[in-house]
Amino acid sequence: MVTGCIFALYIDISEQFPEKNMKTIIAESLKGSIAAKEDFAATQAEKLLTLVDWTVACMREGGKLLIFGNGGSAADAQHLAAEFVNRFLIDRRPLPALALTTDSSVLTSIGNDFSFDDIFLKQIQAFGKKGDIALGISTSGNSPNVLKAVAEARKLGLRTAVLTGGSGGKLASLADLALNVPSGHTPHIQEAHLWIEHLLCQLVDETLFGTKREP
Repeated sequence: MVTGCIFALYIDISEQFPEKNMKTIIAESLKGSIAAKEDFAATQAEKLLTLVDWTVACMREGGKLLIFGNGGSAADAQHLAAEFVNRFLIDRRPLPALALTTDSSVLTSIGNDFSFDDIFLKQIQAFGKKGDIALGISTSGNSPNVLKAVAEARKLGLRTAVLTGGSGGKLASLADLALNVPSGHTPHIQEAHLWIEHLLCQLVDETLFGTKREP
């Protein structure tokens, strides 16, 4: 019975998405993803280099990177933090970066006792200090908890940077530095964000430690 249901589902999907159509979807998705990165590079490359300079200066002076976002952007935050703390392409000393998205007890206690909108704000208050960088990630640029955390970080004297998409939303004018992927398609914005995050790691590493790569 289960096998029959799976086979019927396969037939249904095959009829809706024949092989030619699936290949078209793949080609169009690839084209859109590349275009999002190319558009960012054409309009925002200097801003990325500014963020690299900020991050290098921050880490040379004993500061840290505080990274936060929701959903896929939360995954990006911990991905990026792991690459700074552990390694990216070269073996070097650990670099100080903290994802504010990973401690379930902190997140749920703040969400339960106060508001989900405060889950990053309170961590910025706890861990942030002048000389640190607060890096918020929001594809829409309008996530309330990211907005509140960025506003608080600015008030505390942290440098603030954001990765956004589309028009940049409210974050574009709130942060000191907004790196915006000018695409209206959320998956392509997220794909470009990961590419930007990898570039940030690579360029910071090479500035601080040179260009020696893994075998």
